[in-house]
Amino acid sequence: MANTELDYDIDIELMKPKMYKVILHNDDYSTFDFVIDVLTTVFYKSKDEAVELTLKVDREGFAIVGIYPYDIAQTKVSMVKFMAKEAEFPLLATMEEE
Repeated sequence: MANTELDYDIDIELMKPKMYKVILHNDDYSTFDFVIDVLTTVFYKSKDEAVELTLKVDREGFAIVGIYPYDIAQTKVSMVKFMAKEAEFPLLATMEEE
């Protein structure tokens, strides 16, 4: 009986997905409490991390709040936009390739 098992030597190179930074931008209207709520709800930050990031946004004008693959980053930006619209705040989240 012939051996039907095929032996292939295949090199597969897996590429890591491009990652995207999600950035929150400062404005003069969104409250600290609202920004902290966004950071804990959308980005799953601890209360202490959320406070620290909110202060950074306030002091520096923006802060990187997470780094994700494209689809996740886009979803988080959309979630921030939705929450801001619902709360009638102009909070802006953007994303850019890392």
